[in-house]
Amino acid sequence: MTRILVTGINHAPENIGIGKYTGEMCRWLAARGHQVRMVAAPPYYPAWRVWPGHRRWWFRREQLDGVDVIRCPLWVPRTPRGATRLLHLVSFGLSSACALAYSLAWRPQVVVNVAPTLTSAPAAWALARLSGARCWLHIQDFELDAALNMGIVDAGPARRVAVALERWLLRRFDTVSTISGRMLERLGAKGVAPERQALFPNWADIDGVRPLQAASPYRAELGIPDGAVVALYSGNMSLKQGLELLGEAATRLAATPGLYFVFGGQGPGRGPLEQACAGLANVRFLDLQPSERLNDWLGLADIHLLPQRADVADLVMPSKLTGMLASGRAILATAHPGTGLAHALEGSGVVVPPGDAAAFADALLALADDAPERQRLGVAARLQAERTLARDGILARFELQLLAPRRGPAEAGEGEGQDLSSAPPEAAGRREA
Repeated sequence: MTRILVTGINHAPENIGIGKYTGEMCRWLAARGHQVRMVAAPPYYPAWRVWPGHRRWWFRREQLDGVDVIRCPLWVPRTPRGATRLLHLVSFGLSSACALAYSLAWRPQVVVNVAPTLTSAPAAWALARLSGARCWLHIQDFELDAALNMGIVDAGPARRVAVALERWLLRRFDTVSTISGRMLERLGAKGVAPERQALFPNWADIDGVRPLQAASPYRAELGIPDGAVVALYSGNMSLKQGLELLGEAATRLAATPGLYFVFGGQGPGRGPLEQACAGLANVRFLDLQPSERLNDWLGLADIHLLPQRADVADLVMPSKLTGMLASGRAILATAHPGTGLAHALEGSGVVVPPGDAAAFADALLALADDAPERQRLGVAARLQAERTLARDGILARFELQLLAPRRGPAEAGEGEGQDLSSAPPEAAGRREA
């Protein structure tokens, strides 16, 4: 039995994005008999509102699915932009440092920091060093690069300093993992040695999410005829998604008979999207749906929509992709050739250039009119999920490397950074995105 401490801003019961994966990882490790402690913020994502029952300005401790969870207070801005987003992350970095200092007496044997956010990483690294523990940094997205490239933060002259500090921090951890091959390449460019790299991809619940054999009950609830084609976007509605493309496509195709758009989710981008779709009879909006209805929800789609801005390519990998693939439905995404997302959807989706509303609408209309092609893509997507995204296989490989004896660079074999992708070769290739 190993004492494993994980820290990250997002955790269960958040059921989308990073919180979903961190929560499932901790629950899985606890079920394997490990003592798992999670240092996290109260749930607030993706609505950017702390959930009812968690609104307090002090620490809270709870048991959740066999995991000892310490909730750290933080400031959540109403409008997460620039300086307010930075202050939000710093507030968690400071409060989590207190919880990590408290955990020194617990003597963790492994410390894992999940990024976002890197603001908790220095204290996580210090705890590991003081405890003699392995320190592991897992990057779900490159938050600094994304913030700088998207203009969320105008660093000005401080940009070079911020990049240098990030590079210095990444090189301090025993192991740095991320979720795609393209993102591993970025780790190398940031100075992380190959023997310290690991591929730890996100996964899908391929047993809980399966292709529906009958019409989803959501069709009747939303007043959508059984024969209509549904284009579904589900998940976080933030700046990274390029949601304006959805509004433009819905407007362009408003007169197309039998084509409906369903947009489900929350976040700062939802308001502008609702305004863009105001008055369109072919559009439905819903909030995030309960986890127990996830299969019916994803099965509502005939076509999953996955827009992504060009300036975050290979800085993030959409976490919603795994569920889309598992649902066995066609996927229409935006990405440039050669990017991780484009690579991930080779043979199982349609990809058009980011920001091209006309190309996006044309590709959507072509899929809507071609049921056999949608069927072919859906079958390919499901097969890809079954071969490469099984949760137990991915987490078992992660556990093996997490608990392996620490080795210095001289002892580590060349290519050790690929250990977590030691599934069949086709799996590693497909999950490179």
